[in-house]
Amino acid sequence: MNHSEFLAFAQRADTPEEAFSQLAALKSRYPDATHHCWAYQIGPAVRFHDDGEPGGTAGTPILRAIHGQDVDHVMVVVVRYYGGVNLGTGGLMRAYGGTAAECLRTAPRLEVRPRQSVMVRVAFEHVSALYHALVTFDTVRGEEAYGAAGVTLDVQLFPEDVPAFTSALRDATRGAAHIETDPPEP
Repeated sequence: MNHSEFLAFAQRADTPEEAFSQLAALKSRYPDATHHCWAYQIGPAVRFHDDGEPGGTAGTPILRAIHGQDVDHVMVVVVRYYGGVNLGTGGLMRAYGGTAAECLRTAPRLEVRPRQSVMVRVAFEHVSALYHALVTFDTVRGEEAYGAAGVTLDVQLFPEDVPAFTSALRDATRGAAHIETDPPEP
């Protein structure tokens, strides 16, 4: 007796365009598959598609798996190779939803935390203190701008690290560092 084969793929997607690009890549990689069913959750944007399966039997269960695993910014595609046995609507829902859920359950996760922007200006004599603070804290550096008075740098920090970073840099420069903070990014 032949059985269908279900392959699930989950990838980070920050825009619908990225999600559809991933879908296109999988359709190209598995062109002979019977169905390429999918769902994505990108912030408030949610979409799903059954790709020819009976309505509600593929895309919706994949989306439920995404919600059940409490993930965001993800595109899940389940590729089906039909094996000759009709599964019925309940069987299809369990197959698509279960395959997606198992894929998400076992996938490595990346926790994305919001960061806060801090604009730092230091004189050239304090650049080494700035660089030391940057490696001491978990920072993401923006572009450096050099002027006659020194260096200006946009730094992204976790909001809870901003007071300690500010204090450490001001201490290291004897109060000479100029630091402006923006509200945390959502």
